[in-house]
Amino acid sequence: MSSEEFDLVVLGAGPGGYVAAIRASQLGLKVACIDENDKFGGTCLRVGCIPSKALLESSHLYHDTKSSLSVHGIQVGQVQLDLAAMMKRKEQIVQTLTGGIDLLFKKNKVTGYRGRGVVLGPNLVQANSEGKSTELRAKRIIIATGSKPASMRGVDEDGVRIGNSTMALSFEQVPQRLTVIGGGYIGLELGSVWNRLGSKVTVLEALDRILPGMDQELSQLAQRAFSRQGIEFRLQSWVESAKVENGQCIVRCKGAEPIESDRVLLATGRVPLTQAIGLENVGIETDKRGFIPVDANFQTKVSGIYALGDVIGGAMLAHKAMEEGVVCVERMQGIHSHFNYDCIPAIVYTHPEIATVGKTEEQLKEAGIPYKKGVGAYGANGRARTLGESEGRVKILADAKTDRVLGVHILGARAGDLIAEAAIAMEFGASSEDIARSCHAHPTLAETVHEAALAVEGRAIHSA
Repeated sequence: MSSEEFDLVVLGAGPGGYVAAIRASQLGLKVACIDENDKFGGTCLRVGCIPSKALLESSHLYHDTKSSLSVHGIQVGQVQLDLAAMMKRKEQIVQTLTGGIDLLFKKNKVTGYRGRGVVLGPNLVQANSEGKSTELRAKRIIIATGSKPASMRGVDEDGVRIGNSTMALSFEQVPQRLTVIGGGYIGLELGSVWNRLGSKVTVLEALDRILPGMDQELSQLAQRAFSRQGIEFRLQSWVESAKVENGQCIVRCKGAEPIESDRVLLATGRVPLTQAIGLENVGIETDKRGFIPVDANFQTKVSGIYALGDVIGGAMLAHKAMEEGVVCVERMQGIHSHFNYDCIPAIVYTHPEIATVGKTEEQLKEAGIPYKKGVGAYGANGRARTLGESEGRVKILADAKTDRVLGVHILGARAGDLIAEAAIAMEFGASSEDIARSCHAHPTLAETVHEAALAVEGRAIHSA
């Protein structure tokens, strides 16, 4: 077994891991990064954020070409779907971006290992790569191994007919009927893809609403929009089993008739990947849900061993892990670095998109915090009208006494781009007045944010 010495060894080359590795190298450390997959980039680049957004874009263009171009005076003939070409485009994008991580590692002198990394001791990691093992001696170790789709009791996943999001990103044919278990962002995004391509999609959600944790008013409006698109929702549906019987997928819910479909997508959340990485070798115990406890500097109970991203809990979002990667290594090097967890945006890339940052009305009410609310409507926005995207709204919640923005929630076209303004405003402690007094270009969708800020004090100009 060969041996190498590093200042820092990072387990996991997903958004948190590869960013931490690169930032550490920028700060002068000798760094190694290990990932068990054949491509660097983690779930996000390989089988998550990027491939799903590629399919969302392609399926949206296909649907628009079939149903929306005539209103623009564009007449097309019979539109045909080439699913293989759509999948090829997705894979090319994934290949380009995952290959980009290799280039970034090379540029920043990060040594990358493809294979399983196991912690053997406080300063020792074994990298099992390409049939050989290498001992990596490290002054510090970061665990950023990410997460995987959660399984569910009674759901017999075979990865072909019944499976998780990875399976649903690579169907070779459009299923005639698709049952989605889970009304969160993963189920809604992938359900939208296949609905646009021709599937009859049914979403089963155990709660009385979709998108739990997001603004309730916007989630209700979103559900109505998705229903109009042809997606069927069955709320308060407790799934007891999902199996393949006589060539058909059968989902049984408590107190309801069985649901037959061609494919079943299980999208009920994610769980941390903290097993079989050697935590027991250094005395690190996870909590009941498998997360690794850390302090404010991301250090575990073992000095010199840190953890970040999905393995420590909180929002399982790529951008959250990226920021933690930067903050972790900067604090490790004595740099004052901070991360405001109240300003993490979250986006659902459906159509319309949903984006949120900060507190919801429900959270403010529960906490007893008095607030003011302003709403800007897409229907009153010139740019939205020219885009044919008049469905949507922006909601700004501000402290009733100080006017400080506490939360911003957007439903509508390009909401994911608009939410950045809100996140920056909140990071700087802006008031709704600050946003209202900032000149927004016309005509832009961003004017809906401006209008919502004006509406907080009852000064909206374009509200009927």
